[in-house]
Amino acid sequence: MLQKKIIESCLLLVLSMASGAAIAATPGASMLANTCAGCHGTNGVSSGPAAPTIAGFSNDYFIGVMQQFKNAEIPSTIMTRIAKGYTDEEIKLMAKHFSEMEFKRKPQQFDAKKAAFGKRLHNKYCEKCHENGGRKSEDDAGILAGQWAPYLNNAMNDYTSGDREMHKKMKKKVDALQKDHGDAGLDALINFYASQK
Repeated sequence: MLQKKIIESCLLLVLSMASGAAIAATPGASMLANTCAGCHGTNGVSSGPAAPTIAGFSNDYFIGVMQQFKNAEIPSTIMTRIAKGYTDEEIKLMAKHFSEMEFKRKPQQFDAKKAAFGKRLHNKYCEKCHENGGRKSEDDAGILAGQWAPYLNNAMNDYTSGDREMHKKMKKKVDALQKDHGDAGLDALINFYASQK
């Protein structure tokens, strides 16, 4: 009888230790998010113009972009490999983490004349989805206002070259913008976003 109780106690101890180890093996949101800091900066605020600031992205936008990287739908030498290393649950944890953080704009150079023209273009072509001058991040719209200009330029080149698929609404607006103003219109838009603090 005593031997049976000892065996049962040992089994319970082993099971509780295994359960604790399983919980410890599941990474938390901040631990997962720390792996992004090398390129996207501490707390998702990028210091380098080639990588976007990801703090403040909406849940839906973050998840959508990570899934596109995971499925190689967005051209990238690094992010495709990185995204494939995360489970869907881990991506959701990171999305929630970054959506609760503040997007911080860093000062950058811009052409004031182009930025003023870009503001008019934004209001005509982009404001419906990228509200409040590109500051709002909801659903599938990323934050444009204050995002690094070189990153925005590279992303727009991917879109206009066909390397990255545009949503139908966006394609219609970008096609109209290019028809009316050419590459100068896109450059003005990027200067407008870079000008915002």
